[in-house]
Amino acid sequence: MSPKPRYMAPLYRGSGKLQDQGTLITGGDSGIGRSVAVLFAREGADVAIVYLPAEQSDAEETARAIEGEGRAALLIPGDVTNPDFCESAVAKVIERFGRLNVLVNNAAYQMSQKGIEDISIEQFDLTFRTNIYGYFFMAKAALKQMSAGSSIINTGSITGLEGHKTLVDYAATKGAIHAFTKSLAQNLVERQIRVNCVAPGPIWTVLQPVSRDPQKVAEHGQHTPMGRPGQPEEVAPAFVFFASEADSSYITGEVLTLLGGETTAA
Repeated sequence: MSPKPRYMAPLYRGSGKLQDQGTLITGGDSGIGRSVAVLFAREGADVAIVYLPAEQSDAEETARAIEGEGRAALLIPGDVTNPDFCESAVAKVIERFGRLNVLVNNAAYQMSQKGIEDISIEQFDLTFRTNIYGYFFMAKAALKQMSAGSSIINTGSITGLEGHKTLVDYAATKGAIHAFTKSLAQNLVERQIRVNCVAPGPIWTVLQPVSRDPQKVAEHGQHTPMGRPGQPEEVAPAFVFFASEADSSYITGEVLTLLGGETTAA
């Protein structure tokens, strides 16, 4: 991509909000997940990232960035659509870090299609299995190891609130993620495990050029009041906020939108 997505957040200063915590981020090899991994490490956390095996080189770049912050990085290649893999990923985190305090469900699949007739059953199934089944599988696995004070953070989208005419299946999964967040938060509140969701607008990530036509990619984010897409490093601090008990111990079940100045999200 040109320009490349920005993920290092040079203006962000860590203050130990996640000191010595064990964290797991799905889709942590690039984009928003990569920047979240960097900031978690900057706040003192050890970070495991889950990613598809084909993204190994991207994952290794993320690992170097985590280690550059002075924390341990754990790379776990695999597919979140497989519940057995999700169980094994959590087991590897416990084996390496001895704890799991924060789960970030961030892995996503999207493919733009002009009409619903163009969405194959295979695409529809893959979108749902990645974007919502994967969140369910990872949460079930992680909760076996989480205690009071832990946090689950899901990645939603403005498309889950407003819909999107060429991302029908993707937007449907994001709406499901928002409802999943609120429902799971209610389910876990007595266990003192918080569940929240970050729902960005247009963000400059590799998800765009691999899933949309070049003209749409070139226009990505231009309709926002700020006139541009957001950068991953501009989204990642919201994940730190929800992960940190110092910041959000009284917040659960929330869907936080980051929309580049737009204020009309439902």
